[in-house]
Amino acid sequence: MRKFRTLDDFEEYSEDDDSGALLASLRVVARVQGITEISEQTDMTRWGLQKALSTNGNPRLENINSIMKALGYCLTPQKIIPPVAE
Repeated sequence: MRKFRTLDDFEEYSEDDDSGALLASLRVVARVQGITEISEQTDMTRWGLQKALSTNGNPRLENINSIMKALGYCLTPQKIIPPVAE
Protein backbone atom coordinates (compact mmCIF):
# COMPACT_ATOMS: atom_id res chain seq x y z
CA MET A 1 0.00 0.00 0.00
CA ARG A 2 1.28 3.45 -0.94
CA LYS A 3 1.90 5.85 1.96
CA PHE A 4 0.91 9.48 1.42
CA ARG A 5 2.33 12.40 3.35
CA THR A 6 -0.20 14.27 5.43
CA LEU A 7 -0.24 17.47 7.41
CA ASP A 8 0.69 15.39 10.46
CA ASP A 9 4.26 15.83 9.15
CA PHE A 10 3.90 19.64 9.38
CA GLU A 11 6.11 20.03 12.46
CA GLU A 12 9.12 18.95 10.42
CA TYR A 13 8.36 21.64 7.85
CA SER A 14 7.63 24.37 10.38
CA GLU A 15 11.05 23.96 11.97
CA ASP A 16 12.73 24.75 8.65
CA ASP A 17 10.44 27.69 7.75
CA ASP A 18 9.99 25.98 4.41
CA SER A 19 6.74 27.36 2.99
CA GLY A 20 7.28 25.35 -0.22
CA ALA A 21 7.20 22.13 1.82
CA LEU A 22 3.99 23.23 3.53
CA LEU A 23 2.40 23.99 0.16
CA ALA A 24 3.56 20.61 -1.15
CA SER A 25 1.94 18.86 1.83
CA LEU A 26 -1.29 20.78 1.31
CA ARG A 27 -1.18 19.87 -2.39
CA VAL A 28 -0.83 16.14 -1.59
CA VAL A 29 -3.75 16.22 0.85
CA ALA A 30 -5.85 18.23 -1.61
CA ARG A 31 -5.17 15.68 -4.36
CA VAL A 32 -6.18 12.81 -2.09
CA GLN A 33 -9.40 14.57 -1.05
CA GLY A 34 -10.06 15.81 -4.60
CA ILE A 35 -8.90 19.05 -6.21
CA THR A 36 -12.34 19.75 -7.68
CA GLU A 37 -14.09 19.36 -4.33
CA ILE A 38 -11.53 21.53 -2.53
CA SER A 39 -11.69 24.21 -5.23
CA GLU A 40 -15.49 24.35 -4.91
CA GLN A 41 -15.29 24.66 -1.11
CA THR A 42 -12.73 27.48 -1.34
CA ASP A 43 -14.39 29.34 -4.24
CA MET A 44 -11.14 29.00 -6.18
CA THR A 45 -10.73 27.61 -9.67
CA ARG A 46 -8.93 24.26 -10.01
CA TRP A 47 -6.12 26.08 -11.78
CA GLY A 48 -5.94 28.77 -9.09
CA LEU A 49 -5.83 26.15 -6.34
CA GLN A 50 -3.10 24.18 -8.08
CA LYS A 51 -1.11 27.35 -8.74
CA ALA A 52 -1.45 28.48 -5.10
CA LEU A 53 -0.22 25.09 -3.88
CA SER A 54 2.68 24.82 -6.33
CA THR A 55 6.24 24.97 -5.01
CA ASN A 56 6.51 28.43 -6.58
CA GLY A 57 3.10 29.46 -5.30
CA ASN A 58 2.75 32.57 -3.18
CA PRO A 59 -0.84 32.37 -1.95
CA ARG A 60 -2.43 35.00 0.25
CA LEU A 61 -3.03 34.08 3.88
CA GLU A 62 -6.75 34.22 3.18
CA ASN A 63 -6.34 31.50 0.55
CA ILE A 64 -4.21 29.31 2.83
CA ASN A 65 -6.81 29.61 5.60
CA SER A 66 -9.59 28.74 3.17
CA ILE A 67 -7.71 25.73 1.76
CA MET A 68 -6.76 24.42 5.19
CA LYS A 69 -10.35 24.78 6.42
CA ALA A 70 -11.61 22.82 3.40
CA LEU A 71 -9.05 20.12 4.22
CA GLY A 72 -10.20 19.99 7.84
CA TYR A 73 -7.24 21.86 9.37
CA CYS A 74 -6.60 25.32 10.78
CA LEU A 75 -3.58 27.50 11.34
CA THR A 76 -2.92 28.14 14.99
CA PRO A 77 -0.35 30.63 16.24
CA GLN A 78 2.05 29.03 18.65
CA LYS A 79 4.75 30.78 20.65
CA ILE A 80 8.23 29.64 19.74
CA ILE A 81 10.16 28.60 22.81
CA PRO A 82 13.92 28.67 22.18
CA PRO A 83 15.89 25.66 23.38
CA VAL A 84 17.52 26.02 26.78
CA ALA A 85 21.32 26.15 26.59
CA GLU A 86 23.04 23.57 28.75
